[in-house]
Amino acid sequence: MEWRASHILVRDRSMAQSIEKKLKEGARFENLAKEFSTCPSKSKGGDLGWFGPGQMVKPFEEAVKKLSNGRISGLVNTQFGWHIIKKTGERK
Repeated sequence: MEWRASHILVRDRSMAQSIEKKLKEGARFENLAKEFSTCPSKSKGGDLGWFGPGQMVKPFEEAVKKLSNGRISGLVNTQFGWHIIKKTGERK
C-alpha cells in the first residue's frame, strides 16, 4: 500500500490550532501550507508525494492510514512538530 498526502508543519500547538481553525472556516489547505508550514514541501502546497510503509514517522503514517481520500486530519504531534495532514491518494 502507498499513500499520498500533503501537510502543514509548525513548531507549536497554538499555531497549529489557529491554522486548523482557518481550515474549518474554509481557507484552502494549499494556501495555508505555503504561508505557514516550516517544511520544504510548503513550496508545493505541502505535497509530500507518494510514500509507503515505514517511510514516515509512525504517528504521521498512522494518521494518514485512518483518513479517507480528501480528508484532513486533526493535529498530529511528532518529533518534528505539529502536523495537519490532508490525504490525497491511496494505491496498492
